[in-house]
Amino acid sequence: MKLKHEELSFEQLKRSYDLKGFTCETTETVPEIKGMIGQDRAIRAIEFGLNIDSPGYNIYVAGVSDTGRTSTVERILKELAAKKEPPNDWCYVHNFQDPDQPRRIGLSPGKGRQWQKEMKDLIGSLRIEIPKAFETKDYKERSSKISESYEDRKRQLLSDTEKEARERGFQIKRTPLGFAPVPLKSDGQPLSEKEFGKLHLEERKRIEENMKSVQKQIKQTFEQFNLLDRKSKDQLTKFNKEVALFVVGYRIDNLKAKYKDYPEVLHHLDEVKADLVENVDDFLRAQEEPSFLGVKIPTRGSFMKYEVNVVVDNSHIKGAPVIMETNPTYSNMFGRVEKKAQLGALITDFTKIKAGSVLKANGGYLVVDAEGVLRSPFVWDTLKRNLRNKETKIEEAAEQYAFLSSSALRPMPIPLDIKVIMIGRGEIFDLLHLYDENFKKIFKVRADFDYETRIDDKAVTQCARFICKICNEEKLRHCNRSGIAAIMEYGSRLVADQEKLSLQFGKIANLLREADFWAQAEKSTYVTRKYVEKALEEKEYRSNLMEKKIQEMIERGTIYIDTDGGKIGQINALSVYAYGEFSFGKPSRITAQTFMGNKGVVNIEREAKLSGKTHDKGVLILSGYLGGKYGGSIPLSLSATLTFEQSYSFVEGDSASSTELFAILSSLSELPIKQGIAVTGSVNQRGEIQPIGGVNQKIEGFFDVCQAKGLTGEQGVIIPQSNVKNLMLKPRVIEAVREGKFHIYPISTIDKGMEILTSAEAGERGKDGAFPENTVNGRVQNKLKYLMKEQARLKKEAEAEAE
Repeated sequence: MKLKHEELSFEQLKRSYDLKGFTCETTETVPEIKGMIGQDRAIRAIEFGLNIDSPGYNIYVAGVSDTGRTSTVERILKELAAKKEPPNDWCYVHNFQDPDQPRRIGLSPGKGRQWQKEMKDLIGSLRIEIPKAFETKDYKERSSKISESYEDRKRQLLSDTEKEARERGFQIKRTPLGFAPVPLKSDGQPLSEKEFGKLHLEERKRIEENMKSVQKQIKQTFEQFNLLDRKSKDQLTKFNKEVALFVVGYRIDNLKAKYKDYPEVLHHLDEVKADLVENVDDFLRAQEEPSFLGVKIPTRGSFMKYEVNVVVDNSHIKGAPVIMETNPTYSNMFGRVEKKAQLGALITDFTKIKAGSVLKANGGYLVVDAEGVLRSPFVWDTLKRNLRNKETKIEEAAEQYAFLSSSALRPMPIPLDIKVIMIGRGEIFDLLHLYDENFKKIFKVRADFDYETRIDDKAVTQCARFICKICNEEKLRHCNRSGIAAIMEYGSRLVADQEKLSLQFGKIANLLREADFWAQAEKSTYVTRKYVEKALEEKEYRSNLMEKKIQEMIERGTIYIDTDGGKIGQINALSVYAYGEFSFGKPSRITAQTFMGNKGVVNIEREAKLSGKTHDKGVLILSGYLGGKYGGSIPLSLSATLTFEQSYSFVEGDSASSTELFAILSSLSELPIKQGIAVTGSVNQRGEIQPIGGVNQKIEGFFDVCQAKGLTGEQGVIIPQSNVKNLMLKPRVIEAVREGKFHIYPISTIDKGMEILTSAEAGERGKDGAFPENTVNGRVQNKLKYLMKEQARLKKEAEAEAE
């Protein structure tokens, strides 16, 4: 009697979108979508994290790529930021008390550039006005009067000294080395050395004593000269400062009036005023560029310290800043102190301090890529420290970790008020949450982006609106109803589910662009199903070289695959190969040998260290099934070996566990398996077939092999019943099923699968615990009993011989 098996109709192999509830003929008349489809959970989490003001509520956005994570975050942030006030500008200025630690000053948005310009204009005007003030007639008269008063006193002192010296018989004579006393004769003429030598000893002694007194007097006079010079200089300096203060004072006061609400600015302006007055001479001498070996060295002179370095300028933004940092290196994130090479050395100053993304986003939002942050040296640790301390420092990473000290500057830290949104894979969040104790304290919100959504009329409409948005934004051709249906079928194919639609809209957008290209090539007005399918075919053709090479080896007999006839202990399993973004299925031959022994099921791949843990588990489950099914009344005496023939790479996954069990049962029952039927599905110890992944690629891969070798009408694939909803097969497979040339059998138990593979009844256990004769299970049970008895007999004979 021929057994009847459940077989899928061609209508069950794919979900077709008839769009009956869709009223528009093309996406041209559909309004653009404003938000995202199916991401309500993620959006609620993001909005919660952005609106809560408690510390540590930064956001980690998890999910697979192409689900619109970045674009959605950016859209939400811009909408929220537009409702807020722009944050402060931030400036660095010279620290007159500690030049190595530039002072930071915060100002209202736009005030930074304004103050920078006003300080520049101030110094520019002072460089003109101060020299002018020192060139006036009044200044010259008063300064001359001060100088002359001291010169008069010096002349009087010198005159008194000369008079006293003459009274003692000496004349004060000016020499290249200063002033020296010269003795005089009675007629008032200088006494020569020869004449001095002719004098009596007592007279010479008297003259020498008087000379010492005169020299002492000269010394005292010149000490008084120096004191008068210092006083003259001090008085002139004081007068110059008064003049400078007169020129500088009211200008500084005008600035202070403008910035009266900024105490830090007022303090700095006071320091600037004091320094300007103290160093007024810098404005009076020509500022020439220094040179070395005849080469002029560019410099801004001593006036650079009065400049204002605006590191963050928020004058041009409306609302809070939203910074999307796509390259989160240390300097891009936290800023840097630039240096300039000069005469073989690196020099820097506070005007070379540059802000990074963290500081630019201060008062707003920063979006970064998780992998980029973790891959860039020192970035993750520094970001955590900034968020914990609520301040950011601009410093070199090498200096921070004491590797190198190439900059003397240590800019003051700036207070930090920021929300950080980190986008990455869920696995990264899990690892950080597990191994980094600080992560859970500063990223308290996780927003998971889904990769699929259930299909309903709302989802269909939203998908069409998304297509409209992409077409309008990128000026692509709009899709008609057939084009929309084909794109949605592709969306279901991406998630391998007839009841769901992919939310990886990046991939759907790429398909739109490629379909538009082919529609343009044929000058079509709209993108139809024809062009969507053409785009998919071309995309597959660009990527399927490896698939075609394996297919060619199968067709030429290099890889052994049978697609007709029957073989005992041999079956076609189905595997999925990943080749970049492209994946495809191909059959692999599994063989099983059963024989007398007690080793149980031996996985040859495991013995050769070519098997993963999941595959090992799947094989071990087979022993549990065999023991539970056939070992209830007799001990199992069995050795069985399993292997993937012509497999030389690592094997992982349990999707072939049912296939391996079918091969063992075939070997034990000695019933040949139809080679035209391939199998996929995992199994549990109760013999229930469990769902697997990649079901579409696996079916299509075996179909291509059968088609190449010739379709007989008897070929097909056995899949788990629970995978029927995952079928989104390509048209060529559906057409073959419709014509009866290929078959797809859904099963839920091992027994059903064996009946399809062997055309023999599986057999139900009777009341006596035995299975009917000539059934699959009966034959297996009999073979196991035979192996047990033979093993017992041989053991007895061996024991007898030993005695």
